[in-house]
Amino acid sequence: MTAEKRQKRVRGKIKRWGGRVRLSVFRSNKFIYAQIIDDKEGKTLVSAGPLEVAKLHSRSKLKDNKQNLAMATGELLAKKAIEKGIKEVAFDRGSYLYHGRVKALAEGARKGGLKF
Repeated sequence: MTAEKRQKRVRGKIKRWGGRVRLSVFRSNKFIYAQIIDDKEGKTLVSAGPLEVAKLHSRSKLKDNKQNLAMATGELLAKKAIEKGIKEVAFDRGSYLYHGRVKALAEGARKGGLKF
């Protein structure tokens, strides 16, 4: 299955959730980024990336493992979202498989208090 078909299928399922905001994931070769988007208003409410995480944690701990960085990014995103009053989101993994760093980010967000 191509990436475009997978992304279309995932976004179609997210539309069924209705009023929830979505947690969108972008994964590059080195890093992983996440943002919570309100599609009704077309605005990004909260975002988190590796540079913010590196400021909070020791670099040596996060540098050697991309999954640790992804989990820490998810936890930071959840912390920011809860501060803004967001508790429930729809997880939009886009064209990425729910495996590895994407799964670690989701687990970190759940650990931080978000509900999918």
